[in-house]
This record gives sequence, structure tokens and C-alpha cells, in this order.
Amino acid sequence: MTCRMVFGKKFADSEFNERGFKAVIQEAMQLGAAPNLGDYIPQIAPLDLQGLTKKMKKVGKAFDDFFEKIIDEHVQCKDEDKNKDFVDVMLGFLGSQDSEYRIERPNIKGIMLDMLVASIDTASTTIDWAISELIKNPNTMKTIQKELENKVGMDRTVEESDLESLDYLNMVVKETLRLHPPAPLLVPHASTEDCTINGFHIPKKARVFINAWTIGRDPDAWTDAEKFFPERFVGSNIDVRGRDFQLIPFGSGRRGCPGIQLGLTVVRLVLAQLVHCFDWELPDGMSSVELDMTEEFGLTVPRAKHLLAIPTYRLHK
Repeated sequence: MTCRMVFGKKFADSEFNERGFKAVIQEAMQLGAAPNLGDYIPQIAPLDLQGLTKKMKKVGKAFDDFFEKIIDEHVQCKDEDKNKDFVDVMLGFLGSQDSEYRIERPNIKGIMLDMLVASIDTASTTIDWAISELIKNPNTMKTIQKELENKVGMDRTVEESDLESLDYLNMVVKETLRLHPPAPLLVPHASTEDCTINGFHIPKKARVFINAWTIGRDPDAWTDAEKFFPERFVGSNIDVRGRDFQLIPFGSGRRGCPGIQLGLTVVRLVLAQLVHCFDWELPDGMSSVELDMTEEFGLTVPRAKHLLAIPTYRLHK
């Protein structure tokens, strides 16, 4: 879906890299969050004692080669009737003198990387956790499937126009984002000037990390904070769009995630299809309480072990 929106067509994993999109993106996320001794002791940074720079250069080359191929394809395409995609629009600014900011080929590749990484890993990780929580909480799964039966029916799949009427689905997504924010430390910020907040002095240019993961599990803000309980949002005005600071999976203010609407739409639609079209059970007679919910460290926090579940088709057609 992301490739079609950004690059204008679908790509197979093999066209990107022998390891595929998901594996390389997840490695980049892990490397980006890995503690680097060179950050704390600048004198040893050139030695790359942990090998992080070497690994990141390898990941960077995989992305760079792929983006170069895509840009070359767009530059060589002479079809005047072709609908312009995101890359075409960016190439239209290439070398333009109309703005104080010059956009060159490396800038376009950087923006393409942002679009690819920010949309693929965050959405897939959120959907993975949502399905895991529903399997682990069978009563919640039954409730959301009942809503889909009543609002959508059993003779068709879910359409995007159905999403706004699916209140319980939206509560499940909120609860998933509360317990499993796709970017647990959000995007790093920097203070533009000296300031004091609650007695703490924050100097200018200080690097600031917001721990959305901890905020979402704060027992002072949430009852039974560690429990997956979508019903906590019944009659509540708490939203994920940044105005309620106890739930900020997309950040807040001018530095909030610009892809919030697209991200929510993709997560809700894919999740709705998966639970409406299929019943899910764990393999080898495993009970829901045995499901391992361990997290893996990184800029995003995916499952440490892949979710293995068996689908059974449930619609009438």
C-alpha cells in the first residue's frame, strides 16, 4: 500500500533487497535506538567499537540503491498521461529556484525514506499488537466481531466508509496505541531556548525524549493501567490526536505526526478485515494465556517473537 502511494506501483520484497522490506526496516529501527558509546565518549566514536556505523552504512546502501532505481525509473518515464505520484511531485521541485530551500536528489531520497519507514513499520507493528491482544482477550475479540456483524454484515468485507460507525473497533485501536505506542519515545525533540518546567531547568538545544510508553501505562492516569480494556473509553472524550496528554502515540502540537490520519485509517481498516473475515486460534492447542507478549527494543517496539495464529474463514461468501 505504501509503495503504491509513494512510488506509484507495487514492489516485491526481492526487488528491494534479498532480505525484504520488513527485515531491513526493522534492523534500521533497532540500530537507530541502540545505545552508542561514541555518543557518550566522542573521542572513541571514529573507532566504531560496537560496529553500529558499519551496520548502518550497509542498511543505508540498501535503501539508497532502491531509491536510486525508483528515481531513475521516474526520470526516464515519458508517459504524459501517467498520474503523478509522490516521487513525480518531488522531482518537479528538483533544482527549482522558486524557494529559498533547494531540493536536490539526496533530499528527495531522504523524504522517500521517511515516508517508507514511518508508514510501514509503525502500522504493521500496531496491527500485530492489536491482533495479539484480541487473541489474548477472547471476550474482547467476540465483542468486536459482534459489532462488525451488526454494522457490516456477514456477506461482505469491511469498507473504509464503515470505519466511522465502528465505535468498539476505534476503542480497541485506542487501547492498543495506549499499551503499545508504535514509537514509544516518539521523535526526538530539541529545546529552542532555555526554559524551566515543573522546577526542572532544560537548557537550549537539549535533546528531549517523551516516553509515551510510560505515560500510557501511568497508574496515576489510568485505572488498571497494565490491563487491555477497551471499554475504558466508553463515554470518554480522550483521543489520540495530541490534545489529551495521557495518550499521545502520535505526539502533539506542531511536531505531531503528519501521517496520523493515514496511519489510523490503515490500522483500523486492516484490523477490521482480519477480525471480520477470520476467526483466529493459536497453534498446537496453546491457550490464550500462554501467548508470549514480550517486546523487542528499538525505535519501534515490535513483538520479540512472531505471532503464529491459524485463521478460519467466517464470512458467508
